[in-house]
Order: sequence, then structure tokens, then C-alpha cells
Amino acid sequence: MTPITFDDFQAVDIRVGTIVRAEPFPEARKPAIKMWIDFGPELGERKTSAQVTAHYAPGTLIGRQVVAVVNFPPRQIGPFMSEVLVLGLPDRAGEVVLLAPDQPVPEGGRMH
Repeated sequence: MTPITFDDFQAVDIRVGTIVRAEPFPEARKPAIKMWIDFGPELGERKTSAQVTAHYAPGTLIGRQVVAVVNFPPRQIGPFMSEVLVLGLPDRAGEVVLLAPDQPVPEGGRMH
């Protein structure tokens, strides 16, 4: 693993947001869910897709807070433009479990 500096870490903008809309993404090559996430007044609503169907259904994601990198450039995923990267960790089977605060926090809060 290549060491990074604190400045490198500071360049990654990781924020918390609340999922306000989620729907299946049948056009994706691997099963995925499209999500619209509210990052508060500074960043507004951003969208993404994630391969999280092993643990989540679209309806169970609404109102859930998640952590995401918000300063990557947008990325085209099939017919969908992803604007943020939602963060997660693999379970024992390699399926994604979303990262989230353990208490409610204001939308748009930056990780530090």
C-alpha cells in the first residue's frame, strides 16, 4: 500500500447524506440500485448507483443516511450518470454493506 499525506486525505471530500429516492437499476450489468441522496443546502441532491442488492431493496433505503465521496467527476454507468460514490464494506461473502453514521447527523456533514 502506498502511503499518502494528510493533504491527500483532505482532498477527498466525504460527506453524509440521506437517501430520498431509490429504484431498481435493471440496465446495469450487475444487479444495482439507483439512489438520489440529499447532501443538504450546500451540495443539494446527488445521484448514484450501487451494487447493494444482496442486503438492501430500494424501499428499505429511503431515509437511510449514507457516507459518500462527493468530489469525484460524474461517471456514466449505462444510461445513468453517477455523481457520487457511496461507501461500503464487504461482508464475509463479499457483498456490500453501506457505511453510515451510528447516530443521525445533519446532511452534508464532512467526515473528519
